[in-house]
Amino acid sequence: MTITLIEREAEPILISDLTWREFKAVEQLIERPGVRLSFLDGVLEIRKMPGKKHETIKESIGALLEIYLEFLELDFTPTGSVTLESESGKVKREADKSYELGLNKKRPYLVIEVIVSSGGINKLEAYKRLQIPEIWFWINDQLSFYSLGNEGYESVTKSQLLPNLDADLLMRCINIENHAQALREFRAGMRYTDQ
Repeated sequence: MTITLIEREAEPILISDLTWREFKAVEQLIERPGVRLSFLDGVLEIRKMPGKKHETIKESIGALLEIYLEFLELDFTPTGSVTLESESGKVKREADKSYELGLNKKRPYLVIEVIVSSGGINKLEAYKRLQIPEIWFWINDQLSFYSLGNEGYESVTKSQLLPNLDADLLMRCINIENHAQALREFRAGMRYTDQ
C-alpha cells in the first residue's frame, strides 16, 4: 500500500468506523517515517509530519518553557511527542511536545500542540481521556491554555500549572524570528519580572 501526502501543511486524512483492533492493524501497515496517526472513537487520523513552520514554533515554545522551568528550579522531563494511548478510552495521540513536571511521573502533565492546518480528531477530548492536566495550543500566532477539570477542559487565561509564567512575554518571544534573540529576551524579561 502506498500513501502519498502532499508537501504543504495538508489537512489530515480521516477514516471512520474502525474498532480498536482494526486501528491497531492499520497502524502496523501504515507505520512509516513522516506519517503520524491518531485515533479517537473509531476515527483514524492520518497526518503528514509537520513542516518547517510547525517545527520551528514547537521548538521555540519548548526552548522557552525549559528556560522557565530551569529558572524555577523545577524537576521536569521533556517527553517530546511520546505516544499516549488507552484502549479502554479508544484513543491514541502523539503530542507535539510534552513534559512530565516533577519526578517519577507516569504520564505528561503538560502537552503543547502547534496547529498550522485544520481538521482532524477532537484533541481536547483525546487528551481528556488520557487525563493530561494542561494543554497549550498555538494557533494563528496565539497561545491558548486549557486546564482539565471535572467537566473536561476549560479555557483559562494563563497556565494553571505555572501560574507565574508571563504569557505575554512568552508569546512575544515565540514570535521573534531570531531564535537566539528570543531566548535572550525571554531570559531578560524573566529577570525583570522577578525583581
